[in-house]
Amino acid sequence: MMIRRLAIAAVALLGMAGLAPTAQAQTGDPSFNLVNRSSRVIYEAYASPSSDSNWGQDRLGQNVVPAGRNFVMRLPQGECLYDIRVVYDRQGGPAEERRNINLCNLSEVVFDGRPQQGGQQPPQQQQQARPGPGQGQGARGNPSVNLVNQGQQTLMEVYASLTTDQNWGPDRLGADTVAPGAVYPLRLPEGDCMYDMRFVYQNGQSQERRGVNLCEVTNVTLPLQ
Repeated sequence: MMIRRLAIAAVALLGMAGLAPTAQAQTGDPSFNLVNRSSRVIYEAYASPSSDSNWGQDRLGQNVVPAGRNFVMRLPQGECLYDIRVVYDRQGGPAEERRNINLCNLSEVVFDGRPQQGGQQPPQQQQQARPGPGQGQGARGNPSVNLVNQGQQTLMEVYASLTTDQNWGPDRLGADTVAPGAVYPLRLPEGDCMYDMRFVYQNGQSQERRGVNLCEVTNVTLPLQ
């Protein structure tokens, strides 16, 4: 009788061991590294469980993912199957999606810039589109841009004021700086597009550009040429 009980216990343990991998495949840590191998800047990134019909919030927040860079996407432990959507350049730009991905089995998800059609559009896609080139003075839209520092000096101050203003206004960086090789999203209020800009570098030198239609550009590359 004792031998029979030991045999039953051994079979039960083997059965539990066989079920363990299946259980782990259903839940775990879906956090991953978002890799941008496209030639564009990723402005928005959405990740929601495949069982959810909505994309939810932009998980980048105030961040962007420049071409060739990575971003660690922290997701709550639990479900593993996710849908992922990224939006390039700006709101309303081309998008790329991955569906029904088991993120618990992956450490990174690569996006290469190939536009994908279909799928639920996030609410941000319904906002006002940027005006096209040639609309010039009086154009209205979203003048926010990326500052791309390709120089050797840290950018210490940035001023951006409407061309109709008589002064530069506050330093738009505040307590921030933009190191060489970094990208900084400069958020400006939607409305007028025509701006004057002034940039001050760590070595004390400054550059200006006047009468720029920021609604027609995505990146402002520094130093100015």
